Amino acid sequence: MGALFMGNKPVLKPAEKCALVMEQFLHLLHDCGMDKKDVDLLNCQGPVAEKLILEAPVRLTQFTGSSRVAEMLLEKTKGKVKIEDAGFDWKILGPDVGNVDYVSWQCDQDAYACAGQKCSAQSILFAHENWEKAGLFEKMKANAATRSLDDLSIAPVLTHTTKSILDHAARLLAIPGAKLLFGGKELENHSIPEVYGAVQPTAVYVPLNELLKPENFDDCTTEIFGPFQVCTTFKDDEICHVIEACERMSHHLTAAVVSNDVDFQHAILANTVNGTTYAGRRARTTGAPQNHWFGPAGDARGAGIGTPEAIKLVWSCHREIIMDTVVPANWTQPKAT
Repeated sequence: MGALFMGNKPVLKPAEKCALVMEQFLHLLHDCGMDKKDVDLLNCQGPVAEKLILEAPVRLTQFTGSSRVAEMLLEKTKGKVKIEDAGFDWKILGPDVGNVDYVSWQCDQDAYACAGQKCSAQSILFAHENWEKAGLFEKMKANAATRSLDDLSIAPVLTHTTKSILDHAARLLAIPGAKLLFGGKELENHSIPEVYGAVQPTAVYVPLNELLKPENFDDCTTEIFGPFQVCTTFKDDEICHVIEACERMSHHLTAAVVSNDVDFQHAILANTVNGTTYAGRRARTTGAPQNHWFGPAGDARGAGIGTPEAIKLVWSCHREIIMDTVVPANWTQPKAT
């Protein structure tokens, strides 16, 4: 929609697995009055879209998807891409514990709504030890247990198989001190094809000191686009290590600082960089449908969505037209310089 608002004619290339949904969305726009010539729909696999991008006079590609494909497009188009790619999104729970039921519910929603298949999903949770003592993990487990295929509060995973998700969990559980908080099993009594994923909402605890080790960090911060998160805890004197972990991550999309302690908020917000960061007791990683900026930070190639500023950044460019029209009636030619 942003491309249309700025007067462009976009070619919409959705992921093959959801092309039918996007086709129906375009039919909705047609029914609302959009001219059928305003948007082209391209239902194809990646190589076909790549050929169009490289051989047609495409001025800009706005890409939402995996970091691997984003990097490939950036290289082949020599940078003519705005990216809104993967996010390994963190949430930090500060030392001031309160509204535990609400916070545990929000953690469940952020991590497992839409079966975790959203780029703003809560991928890792840093909880101050006070929250663990208050029973946060047990409440999260109880909330996750209410999810069911019957009401689609848990659903098939489109981009990971069951085996790949459970293999990833096994790698994390091999880290010293790691433990399974809940989940970690295939869904029961399902008919989901093997090409997709069918797993229970899963949380794996990894000690902070082990998470930070070079041999473990990449595995602990690998995004699983599904109902999966890593959890850890920290003490008052370990805040610097939490900040270190956040800054070592490569894709700074969304984040949450769950605390009403202003000093703690400032300590985290001043030392991290994320495109969209929520702060306060109700902070979350997923804020849709609020109409605010949503996009990565720390990368000049980053695209934003959701606000006029984001739309102008991606779908327009800076121009200046200098009007200079009147020659004075008494003008005389000056000496050459």
